[in-house]
Amino acid sequence: MKRREFMAGTAAMLVSPSCLLAQETRHRIGILAIGDASGQALNQAELGLLDGLRNHGWIDGRNLNIEYRVSQPLDRLPASVADLIALSPDVLVVAGPQAATALKSATTTIPIVFVRVADPAGIGLVQSLSRPGGNITGFTTVVPGDFIGKQIEILRELVPGASKVALLVNPENPIHRLTLAEELPRTTRRLGIALPTVQATKVEELGVAFSSAAAQHVDAIVILGDNLSVVHAPLVVALAAEYHLPAIYFFRQFASGGLIVYGPELPDLFRRAGGYVDKIFKGAKPSDLPAEQPTKFELVINMKTAKALGLTVPPSLLIRADELIE
Repeated sequence: MKRREFMAGTAAMLVSPSCLLAQETRHRIGILAIGDASGQALNQAELGLLDGLRNHGWIDGRNLNIEYRVSQPLDRLPASVADLIALSPDVLVVAGPQAATALKSATTTIPIVFVRVADPAGIGLVQSLSRPGGNITGFTTVVPGDFIGKQIEILRELVPGASKVALLVNPENPIHRLTLAEELPRTTRRLGIALPTVQATKVEELGVAFSSAAAQHVDAIVILGDNLSVVHAPLVVALAAEYHLPAIYFFRQFASGGLIVYGPELPDLFRRAGGYVDKIFKGAKPSDLPAEQPTKFELVINMKTAKALGLTVPPSLLIRADELIE
């Protein structure tokens, strides 16, 4: 065969119906992520989703198209939701309760997989964990129970005698509202301590919240999981240091300077979400996939921060810690 004929035949193959069909059947995912302060579309935990997809053979740019939108700050959320819905993706993946609620309200047909929602049944995202119903399922961040109480108990091992512990909350977070209404009163009664709350809905209010906690002479502070604090984790850690407040955090990225972290291993949850996306691609319905709970939790202690705060980490915590940062 002459070279010119060969090239012409090759070009025809490249635009043949079978090749075009392969291009047309590439799956599309819309990801509504938290992002981070550096401007990256996915934070370190959310990158676990890409690992999970790769584990099932899904590669962005090869057999998958991924569209990213960011949900933080919250005033960007409506436009991000509208953009993703307009793309008609095969699956939507979303991080955080506010963004998950917004997506569920925007579509009843596109399958949705959520991650990083503490109590999806409590805020009405799913009918129940075992039977989600509708077009949404996903992965929670806690096992039902007194999780905040467990965090406070750990914190009090580091700060013996602490009788007043503040909670940093975002009143726009539906999980926080549920926590304040249901879990907080139980925890207050069970532990017999004062648990005042300080609030922030935007980055400019974080400094005010920490100043308020210090003015109330609290012994320590619990940083509840929220998009705002996650995106601005370095600032939150810096404010805790500035006001000399021992703090316990929910997510691993706070361990860089933060005193102590006790919470789910988020990258694992995002990797598992990749498995759910794979199942949906292969025909599973979200209503048939139970919303699953975390199986891996981590306790991380920053020894340098403890020393700066004048705290001695007791052997009981040293033994249980998954990681000690020197």
